[in-house]
Amino acid sequence: MRSASWTALLAVAGTAVASTVDKRDLPKSDPFYPSPWMSPTAKGWEEAYAKARDFVSQLTLAEKVNLTTGVGWEGEQCVGQAGSIPRLGFRSMCMQDSPVGIRDADYVSVFSSGQTVAASFDRSLMYRRGQAMGSENKIKGVDVLLGPVAGPIGRAPAGGRNWEGFSPDPYLTGVAIGETIKGIQDEGVIACAKHFIGNEQEHFRQVGEAQGYGYNITETISANIDDKTMHELYLWPFADAVRAGVGSIMCSYNQINNSQSCQNSKTLNGLLKGELGFQGFVMSDWQAQHSGVSSAVAGLDMTMPGDTEFNSGLSFWGANLTVAVLNGTVPQYRIDDMAMRIMAAYFKVGRTVGKEPPISFSSWTHDTFGSLHYAAGEGYQQINWHVEAQGDHGDLIREIGAKSTVLLKNNGALPLKKPKFLAVVGEDAGPNPLGPNGCSDRGCDKGTLAMAWGSGSADFPYLVTPLEALQAQALEDRTRIEGVIDNSASDKIKALVSQADATALVFVNADSGEGYINVDGNEGDRNNLTLWGNGDELIKNVSSWNNNTIVVIHSVGPTLITDWYDSPNITAIVWAGIPGQESGHSLVDVLYGKVNPAGRTPFTWAAKREDYGADVMYEPNNGNGAPQLDFTEGVFIDYRALDRANITPIYEFGYGLSYTTFEYSDIQVEKAYDAEYKPTTGQTAEAPIFGNFSTELEDYAFPNSSFPYIWQYIYPYVNNTSSLKEASADPEFGQPAEEFLPKGATDSTKQPLNPAGPGLKDESGGNPQLFETLYTVTAKVTNTGKLVGDEVPQLYVSLGGEDNPPVLLRGFDRITIKPGETATFRATLNRRDVSNWDTTAQNWVITSAPKTVYVGPSSRKLPLSASLS
Repeated sequence: MRSASWTALLAVAGTAVASTVDKRDLPKSDPFYPSPWMSPTAKGWEEAYAKARDFVSQLTLAEKVNLTTGVGWEGEQCVGQAGSIPRLGFRSMCMQDSPVGIRDADYVSVFSSGQTVAASFDRSLMYRRGQAMGSENKIKGVDVLLGPVAGPIGRAPAGGRNWEGFSPDPYLTGVAIGETIKGIQDEGVIACAKHFIGNEQEHFRQVGEAQGYGYNITETISANIDDKTMHELYLWPFADAVRAGVGSIMCSYNQINNSQSCQNSKTLNGLLKGELGFQGFVMSDWQAQHSGVSSAVAGLDMTMPGDTEFNSGLSFWGANLTVAVLNGTVPQYRIDDMAMRIMAAYFKVGRTVGKEPPISFSSWTHDTFGSLHYAAGEGYQQINWHVEAQGDHGDLIREIGAKSTVLLKNNGALPLKKPKFLAVVGEDAGPNPLGPNGCSDRGCDKGTLAMAWGSGSADFPYLVTPLEALQAQALEDRTRIEGVIDNSASDKIKALVSQADATALVFVNADSGEGYINVDGNEGDRNNLTLWGNGDELIKNVSSWNNNTIVVIHSVGPTLITDWYDSPNITAIVWAGIPGQESGHSLVDVLYGKVNPAGRTPFTWAAKREDYGADVMYEPNNGNGAPQLDFTEGVFIDYRALDRANITPIYEFGYGLSYTTFEYSDIQVEKAYDAEYKPTTGQTAEAPIFGNFSTELEDYAFPNSSFPYIWQYIYPYVNNTSSLKEASADPEFGQPAEEFLPKGATDSTKQPLNPAGPGLKDESGGNPQLFETLYTVTAKVTNTGKLVGDEVPQLYVSLGGEDNPPVLLRGFDRITIKPGETATFRATLNRRDVSNWDTTAQNWVITSAPKTVYVGPSSRKLPLSASLS
């Protein structure tokens, strides 16, 4: 109902840069208009489009605006809700975190992190995890699950939210996000891939947050990314998300090349909707919208949570969007396309209007009764039904945790076989003394690390600590077990581990999270790559006192282990990631050989922080203007950086040991028919419009007789019906769109298709020829050991040329092989896999440089190779 000053809402992206602009030549984001409209014949979306067309054609303008605009922070039960359409029986759409479980809900599971499941290199586990999360969200009444994550991809190892994503390798992240999306949406819940794009650190992502930490900035950080790097690294997994049929994509807090992500026409209109042919809807991150009309024409389709700032009661859209359509500033086709995209995504996952599961929880309290409109304290009723949603997902979480555990070192200490005496050391082995959910949004590092902090967290239904699981196994084996779970109790620890027959198990961790929480001086991003709680000193001390020391690391990414990893007294090192609620059980399954480890590290363990090629920016570098984060390393992050610099890592990307051994042989390459690559040609239809709407301002007055006005709630209705100018409260009302919007921003004529994009009847994700198989590669893998085990053969390609990394991951599988038996590893290479982005041609090309394919168990151990003709 109440709206922000219209003057502030019409700022065009890229024009409001601070006065420090003249101090340096800032990168700029090229405009791309108009915002592409949906294709009715896009493969896989035809039925959803038809249903959306029938529904949207019935809507009034106010109802269309309601679909696009959140009701405001704490306006209803979910962390974000769009307006409802009671006339047609359509309830408010519920958007809810998180990528590891349903945030702020009870009786739900906490899954292993995305980074952890990536370590499994198991497509089936990735899908099943997504499917289980989708099932729980559906049971609880969630319409849009705010995940999975491909941004951050993990440019800098200290990045705070890397654990929410999968891997700094775009191929692995692309596979993982695609399988997760399929699993979620097969259960009838819309997945929201995030954060698009370049959202690679927590520092300076939001002005208010940064100012709260004492940084005097007035604009959010700009991720400055060149065209080649954008395509070959950061956009790559989002293309896989689009190809998987994702219904929603969330634009991020940061700027890209000095244009806000949620009003960046190049990334939203040009790359996402144009080049990738994305048919779903773009949703803003919470408070990431910075303008009204500008964001609408730049490709934003839904604003969350609806208000300009939390609990302001003001909105860039809502009533302002109604006025903008009525006065012709936002064309009807654009509001129609917003509504179409939202409803097509809704119908694509199999939802039916009027038959949605009810929202059965409140994000704001676990009380059974309370205010439906929490911010306003109105609508007292039952708001929590305490619905059980977990099913048997604990078994799956245990399986994921075990299959994702990476054995980094083993000098014969593992698997454990009824050890005589276990001496367990480290706070990470035990419980948080405040309880598993004792710190809000997990914003502390107390006890074992099974989930990191921020909006990507959820409430544990229970947490099996390592010490609990070890004790249960010890009782079964009649093993003596004692523990000291205070890292600072050096005397007690020494006395324990120095005893005869002691096998020392040292538990350590490293935590991180979202920038709104500061834990021990870490403002989301990690300050360093050392272990927390003096973990490195703990390991060095214990291993000096005990010659059979096993180290277990729970962490959000790599840590620096240079000072101690090669000690002969350290007989094994295990990385257990962020495993979720079944942490202890998963770990014990591996330590005792119930599960033969086959996890592979989804990132590199380097000897020095500087080896990684990129890092977090901790101090602003542009006065009080937008900090400028230049991605000068290009595509060379993680293993690509070390490979180019010929730096030897401690443990390379893709590395992991087993309790058995494998040998590789007989690589074969079969070339498929290679049709000439043809850029996409043709045009779209003219922008369609659906239904009519009243142009009488009186029809948009608040309907007092229909329902009560709720304080701070965002409505599509105007305050004043005397004139549009008065309704807008804008002193510059009447300025034509051509005077403040970029050229073509409201164009509704036929538009040329992107040469690198899909045709009108093709599957989304890019030119369909990019996904045609060019080569099939096979190799033999033999289990030469005495135990059945899984092996993870990996396929890498050298694209040749100075601008390319020495090798790039382009295929993998996880295969169970019995002792003495041989299995065939098979992987295909499509055109995109062997192409580079040509910045001149603005398309993918296969260069003339010689290309080689490699197969082996890690990025640095590749015994088989063959040339690609």
